[in-house]
Amino acid sequence: MKLRFLSTLLLGASLAASAQSNKIAFTEYDLPNGLHVILHQDKTTPTVAVTMMYHVGSKNENADRTGFAHFFEHLMFEGSENIERGKYINMIQSAGGAVNANTSFDRTYYYQILPSNQLALGLWMEADRLKSAKIDQQGVETQRQVVKEEKKQRIDNQPYGTLLENTFATAYDVYPYRWVPIGSAQYIDKASLAEFNHFYKTFYVPNNATLTIAGDLDVNQTKQWVEQYFGGIPKGALPIPRPSVVEPKQIEEGRKVVFDNIQLPAVVQAYHIPAQGTEDSYAISMLTTLLSGGQSSRLNKALVDKQQKAVTVASIPLSLEAPGLFINLAVANMGVDVHDLERAMDAEIERVKNEAISDAEFQKLRNKVETDYINGLSTLEGRTEKLASYHALYGNTNLINTELDKFLAVTKDDLARVAKQYLTKENRAVLHYLPKATQAR
Repeated sequence: MKLRFLSTLLLGASLAASAQSNKIAFTEYDLPNGLHVILHQDKTTPTVAVTMMYHVGSKNENADRTGFAHFFEHLMFEGSENIERGKYINMIQSAGGAVNANTSFDRTYYYQILPSNQLALGLWMEADRLKSAKIDQQGVETQRQVVKEEKKQRIDNQPYGTLLENTFATAYDVYPYRWVPIGSAQYIDKASLAEFNHFYKTFYVPNNATLTIAGDLDVNQTKQWVEQYFGGIPKGALPIPRPSVVEPKQIEEGRKVVFDNIQLPAVVQAYHIPAQGTEDSYAISMLTTLLSGGQSSRLNKALVDKQQKAVTVASIPLSLEAPGLFINLAVANMGVDVHDLERAMDAEIERVKNEAISDAEFQKLRNKVETDYINGLSTLEGRTEKLASYHALYGNTNLINTELDKFLAVTKDDLARVAKQYLTKENRAVLHYLPKATQAR
């Protein structure tokens, strides 16, 4: 046991030293039109990443027009004044690259991975759709159908597919996290072309965007291309709205029962937690790793292996720009009652609050957090997205070099403290997912 603990300590020290000695160098600056630019040179492979993060997500939508941010993720691939409809992705692929995008509650992110000799092409294409994306009736109608079909396939027709949708709707009363990024098909159907154009002119502007370029690049040449392609795009003329409402402190547990096309019941516990980047957010993130980070985690060992009350468990810190949710999820084993499963989940939370974590378990937790963090920065794509997020959502790009220290500063006492402070019944929403076959009973 002593030898194992010593090796664990040595591994932790090795990882920390590796993180400290491999600082990620970057250059950042603003164009006069407000576009924030981040450059990171890495000549390991002859590839570059060109990404645009727009500071707009589902929380920037109106309650009667949910889904706009995600809709634009699709619409921005329709083409532009200079790129023929439907050819955007083909142009990237023909140049030997790959392209994709994703939308969250807080931002929309577009990225291209290209051979380094195609960097100018990638920059021109991103600038072109920022300046003159094709927002017309044909593109809108095409993407209406695409988005509705995506919602059917990914959410409506999937077992437990509405889990996040119902969880956030139950947990939030006023803040616009109460709907999820996929939005509602009925609101997308109602929206007019003028509304889509207004959304584009409001949020898809240089002063609401972060351009991050990473990989095998020449910094001076890249700066020239950035100025050439993006410098002439005017700053947005409309105010960029941000949510001003504040979710009131929850003082009573919320509950909901959902009957779904599932075979096994599930329990969801969603606790309100502070915004990302706050001191407590790091302890909370580590707490979720303690509970479900791997086969030897607490929830897995207790509920799946020992008690056999669940077939799968998860503990997820949905840390967001505004206060988010700490979600515990367990899918019941055959014949296990959801109330019994919920009590077992509660018991593990109480253990964290009241039983001291051993030195060995805590060091193992630290090692896993370090390993996961370092691995997340090991790819060009991972570093690029981190750089963009740290600027756009945290206001501090250099967190890419310092955030690990914030995790390592968390103590065993901090884990117990945040569990006691935030993982309380009056601060949570609980959902029971039950098979539709049991509804009549």
